[in-house]
Amino acid sequence: MQEKSLSYDPSLRRAGRGAVSNKTGRYETHERPFEADGWDMDDEVRPLRTEVSVECPRKSITYNRSPDLPFDRSINPYRGCEHGCIYCFARPTHAWLGLSAGLDFETRLVARPEIPRVLARELRNKTYQVAPIAIGTNTDPYQPIEKKFGIMRACLQILSDFNHPVAIVTKGSLIERDIDILSDMATRGLVKVGISVTTLDAEMSRKLEPRAPAPKRRLRMISRLAEACIPVRIMTSPIIPGLTCHEIEPLLAAGAKAGATAATWVMLRLPLEVSALFREWLDAHVPDRAKRVMGLVREMHDGQDYAADWGRRMRGQGAYADIIAQRFKLASARLGLDQEMSVLRCDRFRPPPRPGDQLSLFE
Repeated sequence: MQEKSLSYDPSLRRAGRGAVSNKTGRYETHERPFEADGWDMDDEVRPLRTEVSVECPRKSITYNRSPDLPFDRSINPYRGCEHGCIYCFARPTHAWLGLSAGLDFETRLVARPEIPRVLARELRNKTYQVAPIAIGTNTDPYQPIEKKFGIMRACLQILSDFNHPVAIVTKGSLIERDIDILSDMATRGLVKVGISVTTLDAEMSRKLEPRAPAPKRRLRMISRLAEACIPVRIMTSPIIPGLTCHEIEPLLAAGAKAGATAATWVMLRLPLEVSALFREWLDAHVPDRAKRVMGLVREMHDGQDYAADWGRRMRGQGAYADIIAQRFKLASARLGLDQEMSVLRCDRFRPPPRPGDQLSLFE
């Protein structure tokens, strides 16, 4: 199959971006190759800037029936993610927008500022059945553009007002801005947070996750959340075979020292376009380890880059996968991180009175 053309100006400076290419989305019938128009005669090197568009969603809550996920519903305040993590399994979702899973995913973002209003409407529906909502499972709700839009904070306020439980996953330090809401929700048993720390090597992190906070900064986030009595776990995710797998024990030790009370892990996943993007990244940044990394990945997936079977897509299978699982189990137990986090409370859920609702006078 012929490889699709690039659809960005190759003279643009890609510093701070994760993907090496920007191949046309898989649903597109035509390629959009870049062609110089001859006007840039000064050879000026320009940065590849982030663009943000706005979407008005019809619904806020997305439901899933995946048997290997601990939640059945989630909210995504944004599409795409400026953190630019090369391994992000959500990259292929940009194809639904007619965009690339490569550079488009991290530079052409979509904000959904109406999500809080839509969420409140859905939570008031008489048929709604409460269960914890997950946020941050697809793209990071605390990525840099949250500072401008504040959509995540607005969603949190709605969930707090409704006494609705929420589980958050993030790498973004902006979560510290919302400690006031989160700590209040924590006293009611309504929130828990997972902080993803992939590596302790700042240089490697900058290559893997170019616009995410540095590892030390994420550990400080864990400390600040723990100090505010907000349940927080360290997520050593993803574990990258032959690249970060040697850091399992140090990562868990650092998380425990910072104040995490639990830990989880997920093996590297390379669905759809992520596979080619990750292999390009290996060749560009760690060519000496590329063959070793992909060899271990394929060993866990029947010789393929990825197998999406329920039950093993998150962990892989085989001798190497078993060793990783055993190491994580032993280190977690030794550090006291093998405990389940407290179950979020659903019994407190209650829609608040609408402004001006006369019935509230008799409650």
